[in-house]
Amino acid sequence: MALYYGQSTPIKEFRAFDMVVVEPDHNQALQQLPGTDQYAYVSVAEVQASRPYYADIPAQWKLARNGAWKSDVIDQTPPEWADFFARRVIAPLWERGYRGFFLDTLDSYRLAINFDEKAQQQGLVRVIETLHQRFPGIKLVLNRGFEIVPQVRDKIQMVAAESLYQAWNANSQRYEEVSETDRNWLLGQLRAIRDQERLPVLVIDYVAPQDRALTRATAARIQAEGFIPWVTDSALQTMGIGSIETVPRRILILYSSAEAASLNYSNAHRYLQMPINHMGYIADYADALQPLPEGVLRDRYAGVATWFSGFLPEGRRKAVSQWLQNHMDEGMPLAIVGDLGQSPDIQWANKLGVQTGTVEPNGALRMTAQNPMLAFETAMPLVTRSFEPVELTPAMAARAQALVEFRDSRQRAFVGGALTPWGGFILDPYAVIEIPGTEFSRWVIDPFAFLTHALRLPVIPIPDTTTESGRRLLLAHVDGDGFASLAELPGSPPAAQVLLKDVFEKYRFPQTMSVIEAEIAPHGLHPDLSPRLESIAQQMFKLAHIEIGNHTYSHPFLWDRSTLHGLFKDNEEAAYNLNIPGYTMDLTREIVGSTTYIRERLAPKGKAVKILQWSGDTAPDAKALEITERAGLLNINGGDTSITLANPSLTAVGALGIRKNGYLQVYAPITNENIYTNLWRGPFYGFERAIETFDMTDKPRRIKPVGIYYHVYSASKQAGLKALHKVYGWALAHPLYPVFTSEFILKVQDFDSVAIARDGAGWRVRSDGHLRTLRLPPALGTPDLLTSNGVAGYRPGQEGLYVLLSGNQATLQVQDASTKASGQTPYLFEANGRLTGWTRSDREPRLELELQAHVPLEFALAGASQCQVKTKQRTLTPTPGGPLALPGIQYFRLQETHAQIQLNCPAH
Repeated sequence: MALYYGQSTPIKEFRAFDMVVVEPDHNQALQQLPGTDQYAYVSVAEVQASRPYYADIPAQWKLARNGAWKSDVIDQTPPEWADFFARRVIAPLWERGYRGFFLDTLDSYRLAINFDEKAQQQGLVRVIETLHQRFPGIKLVLNRGFEIVPQVRDKIQMVAAESLYQAWNANSQRYEEVSETDRNWLLGQLRAIRDQERLPVLVIDYVAPQDRALTRATAARIQAEGFIPWVTDSALQTMGIGSIETVPRRILILYSSAEAASLNYSNAHRYLQMPINHMGYIADYADALQPLPEGVLRDRYAGVATWFSGFLPEGRRKAVSQWLQNHMDEGMPLAIVGDLGQSPDIQWANKLGVQTGTVEPNGALRMTAQNPMLAFETAMPLVTRSFEPVELTPAMAARAQALVEFRDSRQRAFVGGALTPWGGFILDPYAVIEIPGTEFSRWVIDPFAFLTHALRLPVIPIPDTTTESGRRLLLAHVDGDGFASLAELPGSPPAAQVLLKDVFEKYRFPQTMSVIEAEIAPHGLHPDLSPRLESIAQQMFKLAHIEIGNHTYSHPFLWDRSTLHGLFKDNEEAAYNLNIPGYTMDLTREIVGSTTYIRERLAPKGKAVKILQWSGDTAPDAKALEITERAGLLNINGGDTSITLANPSLTAVGALGIRKNGYLQVYAPITNENIYTNLWRGPFYGFERAIETFDMTDKPRRIKPVGIYYHVYSASKQAGLKALHKVYGWALAHPLYPVFTSEFILKVQDFDSVAIARDGAGWRVRSDGHLRTLRLPPALGTPDLLTSNGVAGYRPGQEGLYVLLSGNQATLQVQDASTKASGQTPYLFEANGRLTGWTRSDREPRLELELQAHVPLEFALAGASQCQVKTKQRTLTPTPGGPLALPGIQYFRLQETHAQIQLNCPAH
């Protein structure tokens, strides 16, 4: 159980808890979270002036004043009070969907000078009884009110109390330890509630939010007493620790907007976010040239990283260094990449443990130590005169681990990077280098290892967007460019016609097709061709395996005109979109208007337009993202993952997406043929190199699903068409799980909302249900399927195990990998479809599962060699060998795309 009265943290981040108490005035719309009951905080005996009903409370009902909390204490004895409370306080919240209520301030009448305690308590009982009469099924949690519990025990769900071990003193405004006398008295009350009234007891203690160690220890002490713990800050505005502890999955990255045209093109985003995402973390950004955010605490943030390429403007250096120092003081791990952004002043230098002033090496530097995480993708760069190493203080040198160390002619030690007690740093050129004469870069340091060590990232189950049901995902989507282009084939048909007949009608697995309205509409650029082009689009969209996308109205080449980059920066005459007479680019017309056109003229009745596929520079601003989301569209494109044998670097692998003002742009897993064909200047067979990208984003790490992404004009040339067939053929020859592009987008969105919590020796996972895979690092062992819930199976991968989840909630128990699986139950090893049903019988050795795929089903079972496998009353025979021919694994192939499967196994 959790309590959160703040506004800054999305309520979804509390979804790992079964119950969460919220301040309803901060959340007008009740956001449903499956598996989590939301209770509304209501104060029974105190009212603050900010409450909407405050002005209607008669003055004679105000019994006293609570100066510490600036509220009025309400007399509980007036007969009309119970009706007022039910009608004015509870009823509006009931109408908003709340069914549970946390009743606070039950003992506040004791703040008055004169009061009749028995009458006050009877008034409280009357309130509770009235609520049960007016609102059938209401659930109530009492905060204290110990004396009335025996009278209402059948009407309440739980009793809470504050400050058993750690407290907040509202008068002195400080955290303090509870005295032994007060603690022993409260323990007596709570044990009586638990043992005599047989009610659960919730204990709420208060600890400074930056002190996670004390927060964790206090929660453990409370739980050891047999109570439900919640330890949080004094205002209940942070993610506390209860009987479970959520894993902070955010990393804040500071960057300088002066160093790139926009965040999209910053080193922080281009290089650092991908490894952060791959390790299961969410990247947030803060521009160092703007006021830095508050509320960056250890409850939600795993660490802070900075990536500067040089000095910050002088006017921002002090503010940035002070902000970083404050967070270092709070124990927030810090990873510095590239440059410190300034010459540290004495205060910050002392925090960092580096010498101040001009530190000039004597003579040439020679490298004397190199950590194994260096020389990751390229040899160590030569030391040049421009390189400015740092010298650690003697105290820091004794505690730090140098990543790259040099000595001068006098044997003085300097470092270009180190792991330190506060985190770590790696300075240019030992982070990333650019290859002269190319647009390519290389990691000098292993970013996964550096971030893990510098930020002290724990080993956790990792939400994975590349895989489901044990198989790597396959998706394909097409941008509408070149729809009207004539193919270099007999009869010169439109490229779209070739695509329809040679690709879409041949490869019948999920694909997404988009069009540009101005290219094919009668009011567009080719009115004479429009009837034929619209007919082709209609034929495409009628196909069941073709999902409808929108590639805008006029194909904007530059989405954010406040950010000029590339040719737009160098050429004032560069076109911003297709030249449509009389049209000035309008975001709503581009996104909403074109969607309406497709829906009304091209889409079959009832088939939705699902996706906006970004055009041009694929770098929309926050407004474009907002319009898209409000229009009910998903979105994709950008990212430019193009790692190949010619450029074998993780710097060419993009992140999952980018968030702007809260709106998420999802990146395409793999880039399109325009990149592989030198901007469609040739070679036109170049898209076949996407196969290299598929391979290199699978091993040694599976970072991306297989994403076939291209434009219609690929079908206009024979070489391009042959490349398409080669790419499609490669995909179909591998055991993949085909999904619609919209399904992949939802998984990426779900990545940000997955909640992972430590639950004793195991893990609790909750999500929206789109993302169904956890990657389990070897250090965590293997799933214990007999004690886990919502876990259908697992299969080995490059970096551990892919754990198959059966739905949006799971409790994962793990065991040592060496533990014998003699008592292990049969499980799903892999499938090319979604697990839509999963039932395991505890009384008899029986397992039922339901699978739904977009293509004929393939699935594999482990530990089921002695089981009878049936569907529709027929016994299934395993396919000999299977795609991988692994020992102990049985493979099955069906003609159906949907099946309910039963396993009857002999008792052990």
